[in-house]
Amino acid sequence: MADTEQTDETTGTARDTGAERKAARLARQIRAFADEHGGAEGQVAYIGERGARIVLVGADGGWGDLVAPSCAIAEDAVKRSGITVHEEFDGEFAAKVRTGPYEWKRMAGIQLGGPRND
Repeated sequence: MADTEQTDETTGTARDTGAERKAARLARQIRAFADEHGGAEGQVAYIGERGARIVLVGADGGWGDLVAPSCAIAEDAVKRSGITVHEEFDGEFAAKVRTGPYEWKRMAGIQLGGPRND
């Protein structure tokens, strides 16, 4: 067996302790975000070979994201964190995001011939 696998004594199946540690770490980060923003909701999106993106929106409108190495780890992390998870980043969920001057300036700069984001 690889050193990142252990046998679950109750079921006799192998489990990946590296994936469990990563999911636990992400869950702690999600809970910290939720604590800082008065609660949080999220959405998991597959981003290809890189894994999955966990988009977080706080109750105060603050937002952020985390990247997990797989959808399974991302889904485990949001489940462990206890936040509400949306299937899609639809209009109602997206409307909860509050952007500030930095985001508007950055987005407008791209559109209006400002500095590029290279």
